[in-house]
Amino acid sequence: MRANLTTRLAKLLLGLYLYGWGIALMVHAKIGIPPWDVLAQGISLQLKISYGVASIIVSALVLLLWIPLKQKPGIGTVLNAILIGLFADTVFPILPSMDTYWQQLAMFILGMLVLSTATGLYISSNLGSGPRDGFIVASQRLLKRPLWQVRTAIEATVLVIGWVLGGQVREGTLIFAIGIGYLMQLSFRVFGIATAKKPGAAAAGTGKPSDSGKSDDWLAK
Repeated sequence: MRANLTTRLAKLLLGLYLYGWGIALMVHAKIGIPPWDVLAQGISLQLKISYGVASIIVSALVLLLWIPLKQKPGIGTVLNAILIGLFADTVFPILPSMDTYWQQLAMFILGMLVLSTATGLYISSNLGSGPRDGFIVASQRLLKRPLWQVRTAIEATVLVIGWVLGGQVREGTLIFAIGIGYLMQLSFRVFGIATAKKPGAAAAGTGKPSDSGKSDDWLAK
C-alpha cells in the first residue's frame, strides 16, 4: 500500500512539474494563452507579482468557491493549487528569447504537448481534482446543464475578466481551445485513463483526477 501511494505521489509531483513547464512555455511564447492563464496573467500585471504567484491566488479563490458547492479536495488538489505556479516561475528564467513568430508558435505548441502529457500523468495518480476543474464539474452538477455549456460559460467569463486586466488573448488562445481536447485524449490513452462516452454523462473532474481515478466528461472542451 505504501509503495503504491509513493508511486502515485511521484506521478502527481512529476505531472505537476511538467505542467508548470507546459504553462511557462505557452506564456513565454507571447502569442496568447488559455483562459485561466489569461486571468492569472492579468492579475500578475495589475498586482505586479509573478505569474506563478498570481496563479496560486486564482487557485485559492477558486477553492473558496468549492465550499458552497460542497466539493471535497484531495491532496492532489492542494498540491495542484500551490505547485504549478511555483514550478512555472522556476522555468521562465531559463527559457530563451524568441526572435521570430515561428519560434514563438513552435514554443507554444511544445507547451501544449507538454501540458497535455503532464495532465494525463498526474490525473492517473488519482489523488484529487484540480481547483478549476473541480469547480467546473461541481457547477455542472448544481446547474444540471451539459458540461460543455458550463465550462464554456465559466471560461468565457474568466477570459473576459483576464483580458480586461491586461492578460494576453491572441491566436494561441484559439489554438489551445481547438487542439487541447484531442491532445488530452491521446494523453489519456497513453496513461490508461478511461473517459465518458458522452459529454456530461460521468461524474468526475475536468483536467484532473476524479475520485474513481478515471477522467470523465471534462474532455468536452
